[in-house]
Amino acid sequence: MIRGLYTAGWSMLADTRMMDVISNNLANVNTNAYKKDSVIFQTFPDALTERINDTRSKTNPTGNIGSMQMGFDAGEVYTYYTQGQLVGTNNSSDMAIQGADNAFFTVQVPDANGNMTQYYTRDGAFELNSSKQLVTKDGYLVLGENGPITLNNGDFTVNDDGSVVQNGQLIDKLMIKQFTDTKTLRKYGDNLVSSTSDSQEEPFTGTIKQGYIEQSNVNIVREMVDMISVMRAYEASQKVVQAEDSTLDKTVNQVGAIR
Repeated sequence: MIRGLYTAGWSMLADTRMMDVISNNLANVNTNAYKKDSVIFQTFPDALTERINDTRSKTNPTGNIGSMQMGFDAGEVYTYYTQGQLVGTNNSSDMAIQGADNAFFTVQVPDANGNMTQYYTRDGAFELNSSKQLVTKDGYLVLGENGPITLNNGDFTVNDDGSVVQNGQLIDKLMIKQFTDTKTLRKYGDNLVSSTSDSQEEPFTGTIKQGYIEQSNVNIVREMVDMISVMRAYEASQKVVQAEDSTLDKTVNQVGAIR
């Protein structure tokens, strides 16, 4: 009976984690270039069941009864970096990456001590600050190969390879980072990701689309269906816990009271 409580209880915890991830996906369905998360479930290792202090059986002197499964748990959160739909904005400071799911714009983020760290984003809804520097909506500097991109007054053009041209002159080239394996990246917050020691770069194979914004890759219908499935699974585990609790109550208070 206790085993049933453990199995159902852990299942409820895993479903709660899944519900948190789904809720976050739905909350960011309108966030530019947001990448959906999904929980990867894993099973607990089989636990060996044995009779304690009972090895006198001639047919089974080890006392082993067999193995039992303790249910499943949330193993990891996997991020899908597939490209979202590109939408035209006719805004020259808006940019999107097309044809390379594993490529990112590079931005410079200050820490509490003022030190600068590079992070990466697919959100190309950029703008110009008071110093005519290209920045994100949060004010983080967008990096080119020569550092922060500073422009003059007037229109500018961004070519397919990320070259920024203004008044017929090459200003800089966007620093686009493309990684061989997105599983090595970690979400940082503010729609940014960070690399790890396992992250490896490769040449950029996509194109830059000026005047476009990438939407999130969250399918709202799919997320709602998953939410209903998780709710039903949670309710089923909840009923198992209630049934186990009722059985334990009768065992302790009724069967145990018989003399």
